[in-house]
Amino acid sequence: MKKEDRGISRRQFLGSSLAVVAMGLIPKKMFAQAKDTRTPQKKSATRVILLGTGGGPRANKKANQAALVILVNNVPYVVDCGCGVSRQLVFSDIPLRTIKSIFITHNHSDHNLEYGNLIYNAWVSGFKGRIDTYGPPPLEKMTKLFLEMNKYDIDIRIPDEGRPPLDPMVHVHEFTKGGLVMEDENVKVTAAVVNHPPVVPSFAYRFDTPGRSIVFSGDTTPCDSLIKLSQGADILIHEVIHKQSLARLMARIPNADRLVEHIVACHTTVEDVGKVAKACGVKKLVLTHFVPSDDLTLTDEMWRGPAAKEFNGEIVVGKDLLEI
Repeated sequence: MKKEDRGISRRQFLGSSLAVVAMGLIPKKMFAQAKDTRTPQKKSATRVILLGTGGGPRANKKANQAALVILVNNVPYVVDCGCGVSRQLVFSDIPLRTIKSIFITHNHSDHNLEYGNLIYNAWVSGFKGRIDTYGPPPLEKMTKLFLEMNKYDIDIRIPDEGRPPLDPMVHVHEFTKGGLVMEDENVKVTAAVVNHPPVVPSFAYRFDTPGRSIVFSGDTTPCDSLIKLSQGADILIHEVIHKQSLARLMARIPNADRLVEHIVACHTTVEDVGKVAKACGVKKLVLTHFVPSDDLTLTDEMWRGPAAKEFNGEIVVGKDLLEI
């Protein structure tokens, strides 16, 4: 093939395109849009993605169970592991093999049901390093029992698929009091004990990164320890219940009287969450862990409105896979 038959270079193409634009054959706006697509926008160094915003142990069509991920310099830190967390991470384009840190706020099933599964799924996705997990007892026992329950499968895959042993890769850090949980080159994580009876202890976590500070309440009533932990934070991600709608919840499920009593005593109403955010002095309030989580009559404004009466900062009504 002769040199002149090999087509035109990129520089020649752009030059000819500009010439065509100059002649008015291609609209300048269309050409500008084509040029813009060549420069992707830079992502923030700190990102937050809500993986699951539903509250309670029952699966439903509207929202996955509680989970979120904070990414700092593309390193993921997963908080809570409700059912579906592995799939939601995949939908968020976060490779499971990059999961190195998992934090559990408390041991209710909608916050820990897929804890072991996420570790396993990271392993079968190619993770070969160290996974550190953090949370209240009996996290260490739960980890041990999960690995024991899946020992048959794990022991087959190690020689058959050339995988490293999983057990030595998992390092559990149990704690029962608030304070510094971990610190690395990306983030400092601090915990505070919050009020979520009868689950004791239950924790809120604060993540301080070079770009911003984020607090996740876990499940709690309004309490001073959370307000102290959150002072001056940029974002407060807080659980919420819509008390007036619990009557409809009672009509749909058995043992509802006892359940509603627990919900009211152990969580934060949409009216009180605005007061909490105001006391914390945060810039942005993100609502999550909605109860009821599957009531289609509840609009975003019904969640946001009562909170906005007390808090005049930005209020975000969380959705699954929403990036903050």
